[in-house]
Amino acid sequence: MPSHTTPPIDRLSGLLERFRVQAQLHHTGALCGLSHFDACEGHGYLHVLRRGTLEVSHPGSLDVPASLRLDEPTLLLYPRPFTHRFHNPPVDGSDFTCARLAFDGGAQNPLARALPTLIALPLSRVQGLDAALALLFAETDRVRCGQRLLADRLFEVVVLQLLRWLLDHPHEAGIRPGLISGLSEPRLARVLSAVHDAPGQAWTLERMAERAGMSRTAFANAFRDVVGQTPADYLADWRIALAQSRLRAGQPIKALAEELGYANPSALSRAFSGRTGLSPRAWLRQASARDDAVA
Repeated sequence: MPSHTTPPIDRLSGLLERFRVQAQLHHTGALCGLSHFDACEGHGYLHVLRRGTLEVSHPGSLDVPASLRLDEPTLLLYPRPFTHRFHNPPVDGSDFTCARLAFDGGAQNPLARALPTLIALPLSRVQGLDAALALLFAETDRVRCGQRLLADRLFEVVVLQLLRWLLDHPHEAGIRPGLISGLSEPRLARVLSAVHDAPGQAWTLERMAERAGMSRTAFANAFRDVVGQTPADYLADWRIALAQSRLRAGQPIKALAEELGYANPSALSRAFSGRTGLSPRAWLRQASARDDAVA
């Protein structure tokens, strides 16, 4: 008999192929005394507490606890630039491996926007990390040829595995309505993955609902409740995010219209201005100035 099992969906590749997450080894070994990580540096961070204890503080923040105490091996992910401090006794410095993270597009990266300010997870809760972390720790424990390059790639593997875990456990991670929660719902994930892979197609409400296997009304209501915006608004935001990424890469606006589903460059420019408040050229000047300031 023919199988009616729905084929699995790759919920992340369409995102990460267009908006990469790059890691750069920042520190490995004991971390003693006060260590300050300033949002002004413009980096996200992934910290791996390998052993020992750690006190973390978040000066002046209302989004996350003012302080945390960790006493078991833990992952700390700050996907966006966010000021945080580590407080360690100088004698009993905890053992860390840390990487700076750069999400393509910075604050406009759809994945970075969808993640909470901080994710703190005991390593024991994230299945599948053992092999990647064993390789990562082996590389960071002693200097060898290509160590930094390999460590960077292994950190990116850890980020990918963490994202997989978040898609399967959104409630445990405190994920709010948005992209991550949408990708965690199987019917909506089919639509979101298709939109990510083919943004230029004619994604009418009817076609999206059909892809989800739902009526138009049920789909529109579910999408708004789970993702936090209408399907049309999400599609527009995704297309404009792609346009921003392509503009940063040096592509002219006239080359992007057809790829992103607009009738002509003028239509894309109007949509761009409507979502960002700036023309593509003005936005690119502003984005370039911000990049220069951070650098």
